[in-house]
Amino acid sequence: MHSPPTHKAGNLLDLVILRNCSSSNPTVTPLHQSDHHFISFSLPLTPLPPSPPSTPTVMVRRNLRSLSPSSLASSVTASLPTLESFSNLPTDSASSTLSSSLSSALDSLCPLVSRQARSSPPSPWMSDPLRTNRASLRAAERKWRKSMAQSDLSAYQSMLATFSTAITSAKINYYQTKIHKSASNPHQLFSIFSSLLSTPSPPQSSLAADDFAVFFDEKIADIRSSFTSTTTLPHSPSSVPSPCFSTFSPLTDSDVSQLLLSHRPTTCALDPIPSSLLQTITPDILPYVTSLVNSSLSSGCFPSSFKLAHVTPLLKKPTLDPSVIQNYRPVSLLPFLSKTIE
Repeated sequence: MHSPPTHKAGNLLDLVILRNCSSSNPTVTPLHQSDHHFISFSLPLTPLPPSPPSTPTVMVRRNLRSLSPSSLASSVTASLPTLESFSNLPTDSASSTLSSSLSSALDSLCPLVSRQARSSPPSPWMSDPLRTNRASLRAAERKWRKSMAQSDLSAYQSMLATFSTAITSAKINYYQTKIHKSASNPHQLFSIFSSLLSTPSPPQSSLAADDFAVFFDEKIADIRSSFTSTTTLPHSPSSVPSPCFSTFSPLTDSDVSQLLLSHRPTTCALDPIPSSLLQTITPDILPYVTSLVNSSLSSGCFPSSFKLAHVTPLLKKPTLDPSVIQNYRPVSLLPFLSKTIE
């Protein structure tokens, strides 16, 4: 910006440097107390567009704490047909009947509700006594701000120091216990240290679900095409093996119960109810699950609904570019009963 001399000796010593904008009406005013002059000018500032109002994040969830497992078990068994009728159903029909009974019972007793999500998850080391102390601390702060008395300020500062010490101690004890329990699990230890180091989450990707579906389908096609073609042996209809296993020994209720209760209760979006709830009501629906498992194994027919998987694309490494689809690998989550039969 061109301006008159900015020093009383007639020199141009003070500069105004601008970038990507222009100025107008520069003036230089002598000051009695300084050798330098006062510089003023105008800048054309464009007002920023108003930011859109933030929409609160809505979370859809079930209040499973209010659900009685005995009520759920009674509702499921009431909606199922008799065990004799259930055993005569084809494998696909039996699996659909059991899944629909489980999901409908859960929807009727514990429906999905919408609520505003928390801005940040609650701290895992916050116990009920600490929450009570925090409420008392906030009450003391409100009392001091209302009265502005020195005695109320001293009481508030004392409670604040005590609460801060208790929070620090609870946080230390929480992580010490967590690390001690994971001493023999390197993977879990790595996750704990990663959370403590506050590793930044990868940026959001603009890739759509269809992009991943096409990419993974093409990848499977490429793998299939890489195999050398083999000569197909001719076979007559008489040589086609029967899908039935004549020497199959059916499982007992105790066998299936051991399978259900010994597995880790992992749940995916395709499960009709959470796996932990399914394990809880296992004694009530065990004959139906046993019948379904035996029907699948004896007929050689795996239920079609259990062949579906919930596929989640994950970055192979956190440092890779999330916009490149080749940097992802698919992780398939199977229904709990599907893994049980497998």
